[in-house]
Amino acid sequence: MERLKISSKNLNLVINKVIKVIKKGGVIVCPTDTVYGLIADATNEKAVKKVFQIKKRTFQKPIPVFVKDLKMAKQLARINKIQEKFLTPHQNKFGTGQEKVWPGKVTVVLKAKTKKLPKGIISKDKKIGLRIPNYKVINKLLMIINHPLTGTSANISGKPESTKIKEVIKQFQNHPPTKFGEGQPDLILVAGNLKTSLPSTVIDLTNFQILREGAISKDEIFKILGKIK
Repeated sequence: MERLKISSKNLNLVINKVIKVIKKGGVIVCPTDTVYGLIADATNEKAVKKVFQIKKRTFQKPIPVFVKDLKMAKQLARINKIQEKFLTPHQNKFGTGQEKVWPGKVTVVLKAKTKKLPKGIISKDKKIGLRIPNYKVINKLLMIINHPLTGTSANISGKPESTKIKEVIKQFQNHPPTKFGEGQPDLILVAGNLKTSLPSTVIDLTNFQILREGAISKDEIFKILGKIK
C-alpha cells in the first residue's frame, strides 16, 4: 500500500503517477472536496470490483461516480430540462453571486442512459449516482483521463467516512489482501487532514427526494429547487 504526499509543488508528478495506476485498473485513496475517497476507473470492471472488495461492500449497494462535466453526465444518465436547470448555477436573489449544485458537494441520482458500465455502478432500478466534485486534483484527473471515476468514500462499509488521513490509513492497514480478493488500495495520496466536512448530500432527481443529508443542507437544496419549479 504505497503512500505519496501531495502538495502544490509536486502536483503534476502526483497526477502522472495516479494516471498510470488508474490505467492499470488500480484503486487510489484520494482527497476530495468532502472526505477521502476511493478513486478508480468507473468503466473498468476489474477496477470497480476491486473497490467493492476493498470496502467489503455488497454489490446491491451501488457506488456513485465522478464526472468531469454535464456533457459526460449526459452520456451516462438521462437528464431532462428541469434536472439540468437544478444542476446549472443560479444567480442569487441579490444578483451578487451564484448558488450552484455542480461542481460541488451534491450527488444526484438519475435514470441510467447506458448499460455499458461494470456491475455495482447502476442500481437494480436502473439508476446511477453522479457528481462533479470541486477539487483540483480530481477535476484534473477527470479532464486528462476523460473517463468517469468512482466517487465513493475511503472507508470499510459500516465504518465512518473521514477527513483525517491517519483514520483512513488505519482502516485499511488491518485489511491485507486475502484469497477472497483485494483488501487494500494500491496508492494513498496523503494531503494531511482535510477541512471538516460531511459526505456529499444525495438527492434522487427522478422524484426530487433527498436520500442523504450531507455537506449541503436540506434547506439549501429546497431553496434551489424552489427556483426551478
